[in-house]
Amino acid sequence: MNPPKADELDYIHFLIAAQKVFTCTEAARSQPDNHDPPAHDAFTRLLRREPPDTEALWVEAKTLVAPERGLLVVDDTTLD
Repeated sequence: MNPPKADELDYIHFLIAAQKVFTCTEAARSQPDNHDPPAHDAFTRLLRREPPDTEALWVEAKTLVAPERGLLVVDDTTLD
């Protein structure tokens, strides 16, 4: 089995730099030119093999939440 071409740091750098489009295709397109850059499938596989870490998300978000004052509503729907 070949080692992965894209890692978490590649994707994080893309998310920080991206301004409008956050797709795996755009992540592959924005990689630096080298002899064998990762394709969009490499980023798709990266996202599939990484389990969602809800605890880390909560650690980041809990400082912004005042549970005694209201509700936290998370909506992950996307609009075309």
